Amino acid sequence: MGNKKNNVFWLGLVSFINDASSKIVLPILPLFITQIGGGGVAVGLISGLGESIASLFKIIAGYWSDKLKKRKVFVFSGYLLSAFSKLGFAFATVWPQVLIFKTLERLGKGIRSAPRDVILASSSTQEKRGRSFGLHRAMDSGGAVLGSLLAFVLFWSFKLEFRSIFLVAGVIAFLALFPLLPVIEEKKTVKATSFKLELKKLSLPLKIIILIATLYALANFSYMFFILKSQNLFSGRLSTGISILLYALYYFSYTAFAIPAGELSDKLGRKKILFFGYSLFALVTLGFIFANSLGLFLLLFFLLGVNYAFVNVSERSLVSDLTDKETRGTALGAFYMATSLAALPAGLIAGFLFDLNPDYPFAYALILTLIALFLFLLFYIKNRKS
Repeated sequence: MGNKKNNVFWLGLVSFINDASSKIVLPILPLFITQIGGGGVAVGLISGLGESIASLFKIIAGYWSDKLKKRKVFVFSGYLLSAFSKLGFAFATVWPQVLIFKTLERLGKGIRSAPRDVILASSSTQEKRGRSFGLHRAMDSGGAVLGSLLAFVLFWSFKLEFRSIFLVAGVIAFLALFPLLPVIEEKKTVKATSFKLELKKLSLPLKIIILIATLYALANFSYMFFILKSQNLFSGRLSTGISILLYALYYFSYTAFAIPAGELSDKLGRKKILFFGYSLFALVTLGFIFANSLGLFLLLFFLLGVNYAFVNVSERSLVSDLTDKETRGTALGAFYMATSLAALPAGLIAGFLFDLNPDYPFAYALILTLIALFLFLLFYIKNRKS
């Protein structure tokens, strides 16, 4: 019998390999979409529709993993679907085909996310849960750094076309399935059940946090628009090369701060760290409105990664803390569903605004983030001791 504590490492390794594959694709995907005829609205639709459709499966997978007391099968199936979908990008000739494959890839994430996080949460104590999520995010984003650098090498040094790069990414995605084999899940007796999502059992503080996180998600539109904004500063192959490197910097800072963010959330409290993360995003969006030099873009992409680390780790840890073991999968699924549903309107609004003026989406994000910060501050004052 293995040790459940090793689950954090094995799931981290899965995420490391899978994200290396994903981040070979993602920094060049918005450039590929524009190459085959898509504009800002197409980018917004592709970035948001998959997340929103997948959101339904996040809560269903979380709920059924609670009821069936089985998590691993959902995790495996989700990663497998994503691997097949990444291969599809290589064969897309028009942007609606990219939309289909991107939606299927996000669907795979929807199936695996909540059950995977339940395994992570049950593999550590509450006192060390922030660190466990931080370690997982660090390995995940470490793979992202490697993947984005590989994308740069494949494009710049090997001079591969986008489609050939997508094929390489698809092959690597299948390797992520092997570290799932040693993962151990708790063995429990399955009770007869009906499919009835009892969201009313979720606590009021948890519902408020999900509401605020959803509002923030409406502001936090796809990274694709950050890439496209930076691309406007350059021309030719340098335009693509610099965009990929900025994306790598973003994930490098995310990797560097993921574990410290988790540890700080354990020591200082999830709410303080989450408030800092939201505040930092407001600062970054303000900076992108006025960004007009490589130096400023370097700083902003670095801070964007720091923001992602603090928000991603503390949101999931806080949701886990506000639930019990028996309903944690449902709660995490509800959180993922609500925040993912926001991705479609966020992407479409950002895309429409971007076509009008590349600065407009960032002004929109700044305003909405400030509203979320105000609501979170009210919540924090009323729940200071919890």
